[in-house]
Amino acid sequence: MVHDPSNRCWCGPLYEARSAGLVLYGRALGLDHGEAEDVVQEVFAALLDLAVPPEQPERYVVRAFRNRALNRRRSLWRRMAREFESHRWFERAPEETDQERDAMRCLAGLPAEQREVIVLKLWNRHTFEEIGELLGLSPNTAAGRYRYGLQKLRACLRGTATDEESHGRSARTFGADAVLLEAAPPVGRA
Repeated sequence: MVHDPSNRCWCGPLYEARSAGLVLYGRALGLDHGEAEDVVQEVFAALLDLAVPPEQPERYVVRAFRNRALNRRRSLWRRMAREFESHRWFERAPEETDQERDAMRCLAGLPAEQREVIVLKLWNRHTFEEIGELLGLSPNTAAGRYRYGLQKLRACLRGTATDEESHGRSARTFGADAVLLEAAPPVGRA
């Protein structure tokens, strides 16, 4: 297919704004890093082929990404490869702090439903209404998964802090990070 040059005007900024969050979302859905990047490329290649931009491009790209990611994830061979790669849920960076590694480990340990909502809320900045629409849930169910997931993250990070204290390091560094993990209010209340 020949890509319409006029689509690049709106696709470029959308790609810049959403690609990293979509890769992380793909990881939350169970794809490895390379698979998630491939799905991002497939989605944006398909967007370039559209005659006109969708009405809500940011919602459209997340929905299209999720559909393609779930289709890819269903493959038996990829599922087996994912199990071998599950210990590397996030790509490691040399400049990561111990707290970042602990947070990633705790996030990877959450149930998939809670991890998916947390990634959509925090890294992709969706509302509970948008998340509910995307996942076919009520906004309150999405908010509940978010709250329960954050409670589990807090508990996991507290456990990590306790382990660090036993190794002679201060757990105070987790205090500022835990503030970021405050539970969301129920939908309809501010």
